[in-house]
Formats: sequence, C-alpha cells, structure tokens
Amino acid sequence: MFVSLTTSMDPVGGISASIYANRLRAEGMGSVEHAVPFSNQDYEALKQECVESGCLFEDHYFPAEPTSLGFKELAPHSAKTSDVEWMRPTELTDDPQFIVGGATRTDICQGALGDCWLLAAIGSLTLNERLLHRVVPHGQSFQDDYAGIFHFQFWQFGEWVDVVIDDRLPVKDGELMFVHSAEGNEFWSALLEKAYAKLNGSYEALSGGSTTEGFEDFTGGVSEMYELRSAPRDLHRIIAKALDRGSLLGCSIDITSAFDMEAVTFKKLVKGHAYSVTGLKEVDYRGNMERLIRVRNPWGQVEWTGAWSDNSPEWDEIDPSEREDLHLKMEDGEFWMSFREFLRQFSRLEICNLTPDALSEDGMSHWNTIKFYGTWRRGSTAGGCRNHPNTFWINPQYKITLLEEDDDPEDDEVACSFLVALMQKDRRRYRRQGQDMHTIGFAVYTIPEEFRGCQNVHLKKDFFLNHSSCARSETFINLREVSTRLRLPPGEYLIVPSTFEPRQEADFVLRVFTEKQSETEELDDEISADLENEDEITEDDIDDSFKSMFAQLSGEDMEISIRELKTILNRVVTRHKDLKTDGFSTESCRTMVNLMDKDGSARLGLVEFQILWNKIRKWLVIFRQFDLDKSGAMSSYEMRLAVEAAGFKLNNRLNQVLVARYSENELIDFDNFICCLVKLEAMFRSFQQIDKEGSGVAEMNITEWLYITMCG
Repeated sequence: MFVSLTTSMDPVGGISASIYANRLRAEGMGSVEHAVPFSNQDYEALKQECVESGCLFEDHYFPAEPTSLGFKELAPHSAKTSDVEWMRPTELTDDPQFIVGGATRTDICQGALGDCWLLAAIGSLTLNERLLHRVVPHGQSFQDDYAGIFHFQFWQFGEWVDVVIDDRLPVKDGELMFVHSAEGNEFWSALLEKAYAKLNGSYEALSGGSTTEGFEDFTGGVSEMYELRSAPRDLHRIIAKALDRGSLLGCSIDITSAFDMEAVTFKKLVKGHAYSVTGLKEVDYRGNMERLIRVRNPWGQVEWTGAWSDNSPEWDEIDPSEREDLHLKMEDGEFWMSFREFLRQFSRLEICNLTPDALSEDGMSHWNTIKFYGTWRRGSTAGGCRNHPNTFWINPQYKITLLEEDDDPEDDEVACSFLVALMQKDRRRYRRQGQDMHTIGFAVYTIPEEFRGCQNVHLKKDFFLNHSSCARSETFINLREVSTRLRLPPGEYLIVPSTFEPRQEADFVLRVFTEKQSETEELDDEISADLENEDEITEDDIDDSFKSMFAQLSGEDMEISIRELKTILNRVVTRHKDLKTDGFSTESCRTMVNLMDKDGSARLGLVEFQILWNKIRKWLVIFRQFDLDKSGAMSSYEMRLAVEAAGFKLNNRLNQVLVARYSENELIDFDNFICCLVKLEAMFRSFQQIDKEGSGVAEMNITEWLYITMCG
C-alpha cells in the first residue's frame, strides 16, 4: 500500500515554533507594513503603559549593564568599560532633540567602536528620506508624550523587525561613548546604533563589517560588489539598469596604508571615502559618443577637478542645451567624469539592489524576488562544498526555472540575468560564544532532461559525481552574504548552497532575483511510505520451527510482553558481532509492541510477533547494505539512503529530526535504526487510519492527537 501526505517538521524542539513562524509569514508578518516585534515587545503598548504610569521605560531585554556593551574588549571589568555610566539624553543636556533640521551626515560622528561600516551606511541612508524614515519611524521626540522609549525598524534575514529600546546611553567622562551628533543635543543616530546593537546582542558585536551589510539591513535590498580593475565589459549596462531601478550605488578608492585614509589625490578625489553614483549618460563629443558617469561626494564639497569636472573645457565641445540639462540636475558635491576615467580612478563599486517594496515610484522597473529559509544541520543537511562528494548532495537544493531572456538590444546572446544571494543568519550574535562567520558559497547545475519538471526529488550523490556545475559563486568567503550576478540560457537550474566544510551548522536565507519572470521552488523528496499489507498473514503461514521458538519465548500466556521482547531482541543482536548496539531500550520495545498490537493487550501474539520478526530481518539486511564501511554503525547520510530503501521517503526537515533523535555523534547503531523505522511506520499507519480518503490531509480532535502522540 502506498501512502502520501503533506507535512513539514523542523529539528526536535523547534517543530511547532517553525510551523507557527511560517504561518505568520504567509499572513504578511515580517513585511514592511507588518514588522515583527523583536523580543515580542510592542512599542505602542509599552509606551502607552509608561505614559499612563508616569514612569520612564527600562528595557530588561537590553539592560543598562556591562553585558550589553560587550564580551571581549568591551567585556565587564575591562579598561574600556570601567567608570561607564548609563544616562538618558534628558540628563545630558537641557534641550535634547531627536532630529534637528533633518537627518544629515554631520549627525553621525564615530565613537570608541569600530563600526564605521555601519556609520557609512547610516550616512548614505540620510540621502534618501523615504528609506530613512522606514528605519527611523516618524513621530518620535523628547517633547510629545516622552516616556524614555524609542523604536527603529531593520531588515533581518528576510523580514522586517521592530526594535524597542530605552534611551539610556553609555557615557564615559561625561561624553557619549559611541555614535554622537556634532550638534551635541541630537540623539537619533546614537539611539539607532543602540537598537542595532540590541538586535545583534551587544555593542561590541558591531565591530568590523562591510557597508553593504548596513545597506541591506536598512533597505531589505541585495548587494553586489565589483572590483573595477577587473570590471565586466557590460558594467555600464549593469549600472544603468541599477540606476533605473532606484538602487543605491557606492564607490571608493582603496587605501594602501593608514596614512592614505581620507588623503586627497591631486585631482581632488578622497581615498578610503564612500562616494555615491547618481547618473550615467552618453554625450556627443567631437563626433563620437562619450560615456559619462555622475558621482557624488556626500561631504558636499571636495570635487573631482579632472576632465568633465564642473568647469573643464570638455563642456565647451557639446551642445549647450545638453550641457545645461546635465549641469542643472547636479547638487553640490556632484561631478561628472568619463566612464573610462572612473574605472581608472576608483577601486570598487557596490550596488544595493532594492526590492519592489522599497521603491518609491510604481512605474520603476524592479527585480522579481523570491526567498527561501533553510538550515545546515550536522549529519543531515550540512554537506560542505563539492570537495566533499560523499556529503555534498545532502545540502538543501533549490530549483529555478528561467522563462524569458533579457530585453537588451545591445546583446546578441539569448540569456537570462539573475542574481543569487546567500546569507548566513545571526552570526554576530554568536561572537559572544567565540563563533564567527562560516565560509559559504553556492553552485548551480543544469537540471538534466530526465529530472525536468520534477519537484519531489532530492538529487543524490551519483548526480553530482557525474555532472559539473554550470555556474557558482565567485568565491567561498566568510562574509555574512555571498552574492553573484549570473547569465544563463532559459531553462531549469539547481542551486545548492553550502558551507565550505561539512558539519558546520547555521540557518540561512537564499534569495534569487531575476530580471524577467521565473519560477523557483525547493527541491525536496515528497513525504511518502510504501507500507506492506499485513492482513494476508495467518497462523497457517507460519512454519513449525518459528511456532516452537515462539512457544519457548512467550511462556504460558503464549504472548510476548514488552519486557520479554527486550530480552529476546538483545539476546539476538549480541550474536551478531558485526553490529554496534547499546541494546534495545524498554521505550523502543514499547513502541514496537504498540505498532504491532492489534487487540490492545500491550502484548504480541504469534502472528503479530511473526510480522515484527520479518520486518527486523528485512531491516537488518538494509542496515548491512548501507553500512558501507562495515563499521557496525551507519553515518547519518548512509541512514538517509537506508530509510529510503526501507520504503520511507522523507524531506530534509524530517531527516534533520531523525538525525537529532536517533544518532550519537552522527552515527546510528542498529537498535536506533530499528527504533526509527518502527516509529516511522507507526506514525504513517496512524495517519492512514485518520486520512481515510487518502487526501494527504488529516483532521483530528485533541483526544485523537494526544492518543497518537503519547502512544505512538
């Protein structure tokens, strides 16, 4: 008999929480309109409570204590944190303000924390008021209904979260320790930094990073980086499309030593400084088309003085109306330069592609986006990269179907542009435990004809041994996110995200951005079981030698109890010296009796014991078949194949559950393997009894649910 059902589970302990989270996402929770309350703190409710009670808010989730500062250089009792006080802005100045005259770059002065990457991102955010006020919600002040509580919103790993803080800030020698405003009485940037520190576990967790990380957490976009010394030949097209989509573009010049930091070149470009790209244009110059790029220095001054700068003679050679149009659209600090010169002078270009909900103009073209939430778990889905062929196939797998080629008249090649971004979650929070970023990347494979159109299949080891990748991330690297822009012909492709080494655990978000319509889905085996029909066996089918053995084992009552079954099985397995086992437990024997017991006696009669005995003999053959190294135990990925050979197809999450529950140090011994299969069969048969129509969906009341889960 064949049973199919639709269900999903997470590793033991997180099953119900994961199902609940997925349902909330389906209802729109985590979208920009419905941010998830971080730590379940509701800003409006907490503020109202404080206003009514007349008490200023104190945040017990991120307390004004040394542990909130850090764990190493900023650890409690360290030199940097001695004599630190936590003070509210109302205690620091007579006239505290949240924002004075709009948020500007001068509001962001760095303190005693190495988070300049974050401050650069905040500085860029001030250039786009609409994006800024998504992160810094309107209506906050130290005057109207002040209650010592503020909130900020950040994008985190696929969803928006609302972070509540109190306004007690760390102060040393009468000065704010970290971010502060040049104005002295303006506090939005210091409070924003505190909210971001809370999100990541501590202030010290923010030390070191890339501006693109901040870009993404403030916009929900996806970043890509180009080294201009080895820029792709179609970079101008990439820039033009990014500008058309409202993306944020930044560029910078590398520094070669600490003395270079913000050093000004002879043509007035600043090294180690973040510029933004704001325009791209072709002009007719002396009969040829000259490609120009517009760059902005957020300082509002110190501009490029080379060719095509504000007053350079090149402008005299182009049509006056065109010249006037190009100059009219410039702000202070903006300048034009030739695209060729831009590639020579600048070192790096960063593009933060915005998702549709971040764009302000409805008519603006945008990427089509899809997100997957996945996990790498030791022994079940953490297979490492292609260097590890025995385990690479157990990584999560995702299919993308590219349907339409790009609309690009300049390009003769029929290809689809898309961007793959792989992000590992919450790694800053683990720094306190001495962990940091894993080295991550991904590979892309063309799906062969025999698997096209298939969804319920997880490709196995042989496929990857016999097929090379058609594309991959440019590198495996220990950054929070790896992203790569790709161009492939229309068709079906497989994306396999992984850590570089196997057995490294993390949660991740895989995002796929396509220029044209596409279809994406996780490739995973359909959950099903091929169950034998047991009604056909009668006492007449059992041979005399088995009946004689049963009579000896069962005693006078001619039935085998849980205790007797345990004695029998452990006596049998000790004779098989090639099997590693700690012996069958009372609990596992109870599960076996519950599976086979048809009359509710909690004992096995002759026919019931014969059926169980047949199963164990069949499963012993499978165990030996998949114990490839003949060690007497199976590895977790050998077990996955063995479970499938026994007739059970499970998805990634269920395999995680089995490894968590039945393995020790990623090894499964014989008794645990048998217990696993017994439990699987028991649960499938219980489901089958309730799902009488075979629809794959079962309805049950609380009594039935408890009976199955407690007795199964």
